Amino acid sequence: QVQLVESGGGSVQAGGSLSLSCAISGYTGRSHCIGWFRKAPGKEREGLGAIDIDGSRNYADSVKGRFTISLNNAKNTLYLQMNSLKPEDTATYYCAAVDRMYMHICVPLPDQYNYWGQGTQVTVSS
Repeated sequence: QVQLVESGGGSVQAGGSLSLSCAISGYTGRSHCIGWFRKAPGKEREGLGAIDIDGSRNYADSVKGRFTISLNNAKNTLYLQMNSLKPEDTATYYCAAVDRMYMHICVPLPDQYNYWGQGTQVTVSS
């Protein structure tokens, strides 16, 4: 059973940066697609990016060039570095995982992921 715990959320002004972490347990080696997602009030859950077992990454167009996903395998920790933040980035941010065997390609499609963290709130003020 994979368990994920996010941390690092908070409040920041527009244009600022924030880094989120996701501690992963029950994760035996590089066997899962792992991704970042967010859910804003009144909006659908949105996939931001995902990292494959070979380290390749796929990002949503909305965050490409501003957000960076990285994975520290030694620490079993996933990161999301967010730069040039905008008020519309305000949301609850989640990390999630799915067994790689169920994905043709690791992309951040929320419905494909079955292990989820509890989320961490990010608020960007103008």
